[in-house]
Amino acid sequence: MSKSLKRVRAALENHSIPTDILEMPGETRTAADAAREANCEVDQIAKSIIFRGAKSAQAILFITAGGRQVSPVTATELAEEPLERADANFVRSQTGFAIGGVAPIGHLNEPVVFLDETLMKFELVYAAAGTPKHIFAINPQTLAQISNAQVSVFSS
Repeated sequence: MSKSLKRVRAALENHSIPTDILEMPGETRTAADAAREANCEVDQIAKSIIFRGAKSAQAILFITAGGRQVSPVTATELAEEPLERADANFVRSQTGFAIGGVAPIGHLNEPVVFLDETLMKFELVYAAAGTPKHIFAINPQTLAQISNAQVSVFSS
């Protein structure tokens, strides 16, 4: 089992979240891939988008519904600082995950987290579990709680 997958499993266990981490036959790198593999709506995929705070140099995570885009203007307002695109090296060093498998929990360095209110309309959402082939199902309210996310409107 990969270190990334172990961190996600440990984060779920530390919060006493009973969920199975699912290994999918196909890749789950994109929201469309993950939705196809999980047999769910694309907006049920909780995709993790990392930005770099231009002033703080801190990772800022936006957990958004799979079919939605993070609005740069709204995201900047929520973060209270300009945001920069996070490259693969920054994402890996801050989260411990590679792009395409970034989980919303289990990060090496805890980011500031915002969660798309669109996800709240579902009973279950599916999130990356640290690899391009693993996902887990979770109630979005529980996800917001264990990721210390502020539920917000930031996508279009």
